[in-house]
This record gives sequence, structure tokens and C-alpha cells, in this order.
Amino acid sequence: MDTKELIKKVRKIEIRTRRISKDIFSGEYQSAFKGRGMAFSEVREYMHGDDIRTIDWNVTARLHHPYIKVFEEERELTVILMVDVSGSESFGTKLQYKRELITELCAVLAFSSLQNNDKIGLIFFSDKIEKFIPPKKGKQHVLRIIRELIEFEPENNKTNITDALRYLLNVIKKRSIVFVMSDFISKDFEDALKISSKKHDTIAMQIYDQREEDMPDIGLIRASDPESGAERWVDTSSQKVRKDYMNWWNEQQNNLKNIFNRSNVDVVKIRTDESYIAPLMNFFKRRGSRR
Repeated sequence: MDTKELIKKVRKIEIRTRRISKDIFSGEYQSAFKGRGMAFSEVREYMHGDDIRTIDWNVTARLHHPYIKVFEEERELTVILMVDVSGSESFGTKLQYKRELITELCAVLAFSSLQNNDKIGLIFFSDKIEKFIPPKKGKQHVLRIIRELIEFEPENNKTNITDALRYLLNVIKKRSIVFVMSDFISKDFEDALKISSKKHDTIAMQIYDQREEDMPDIGLIRASDPESGAERWVDTSSQKVRKDYMNWWNEQQNNLKNIFNRSNVDVVKIRTDESYIAPLMNFFKRRGSRR
């Protein structure tokens, strides 16, 4: 992609996503996240009306009188976008590819963070860390992130969410808001996700395509795995084949749901042929109502 074409694409995404961020998500983002980062300040004696969940049991046991922990809001937040750039993210059958949808979502979140004076960083991962952009503030930094999202080409095609989360824990020490954007077609990442959710406010954004959940009846096709390169012929006209696939998909989704629940991680599911505005808005509202 030449420079002129890249600038044109960046500008197009900037105009669209900045407007959406400002007109639709600005207040919702703030109510969902502002004040959720809390820094410990001091302990003081418990007073009537204090939230019992803030009791410091160690100090209480030592002094034989109830004491609570006092926290102060961290007004400046850090947002980390973890973007799966493996081969499966280049799949899409209708409106757009998964990667194109992820680019828009990242841009919306980046401009939301910009409007709220938050830092934002980016981690590209496949089965290795492809690129890390440390969190910073400012419009130029946000535009750099969008440029990278548009033109970045990964070296590897496979996925390893566990290694990506371990890298996150190593490089980001301050508690942050972490959006993991992936189709989550990966194995054995639950333990790493649990650790990440204890250290950071971790949100899973599952991006998927309609044809991944509903195999169409289009006859004999040659299916290719974009990550491994393996190919096989599939008779989609077979009712049994379509039913077996649907059962497999439903089982995978139930497993993911259980993993996210056990890891105490919020999840936003967005399909490539549908608008992301409603799912993202509903997520922000759910988070805001829990404050």
C-alpha cells in the first residue's frame, strides 16, 4: 500500500470512528471506566455507613477494632488494545473481514481514550508478539495506532493467547483496561486469562463471522485452515455434516462462555456482518450500571 492510499484510509477511518466515539460512546466510555481504577490511600476506623467490603481484616485483627481501606480514584487510565493478527482474522464472508472490524473497534476505543485524556497502547500477537506500541496520549499517537492497524502484516499465522497475556503482564505493570480482540480460536489460555483479570481490567471482544456458526448448504467445497494451511474437502450438502459442525460450534461457544465466567472477564460478541455500535453500547451501559 503506497503512502497516499494509506493516508486516505486512515483519514476515512478517523472521520467515521471519531464521530461515533464523540457522538455515541463518549459519555458511556466515561461512565463505564472512569473511577474504576482505584489507588490505595490509607486506612481509617470504620464508621457507620461504610461499605463492609472495604474492611482491612489484617489491621482490624491487629487493633481489635474495624478499619477500612480508603482508595482514591485514578483519573488517568491506561488502555491496552491486544489485537489477534493470526491467519483466522483475515476471514469474512459478507460485510467485512474480522481484521477490518477489529480496526474500526480499536479506532473507536482509541478516540474515546483520547477524549478522556487516557493513555492507549497496542499489542499485535499471533503465536508470538508481533509488535508492541507503548501507551501514550495524543492525537498523533492515536493516528499512528490506526495506521499500524491498517497496514501491519504479521510474520506468523498461528495463535497463542497465553503467550500474549504473559507478555502483557511483563510489560504493563500499572493496572490497565485491556481489550483482547480475537476470535479466541486458541487452546489452553484460561489460566493466563485468570491471572490477567486479577492484575488488569480485562475485556474479551470476540469477533466472529456468520459462516463460522452456520455452515451453508453450497455443495462440495475445499476448506482451508488459514493458520495451519491444511485443506480438506467438505460436503456441505450433507445434513449430518452441517449438524455436526453446528454441534461443534455450540460446544466451543459454551466452553468459551465458561472460561470467561471463571476468569471474571466481561465479553462482547460482535459479528462481522452486523453493526458493532449496539453490542459496544450495551457493554458500556452494563459496566456503568455496576459502578
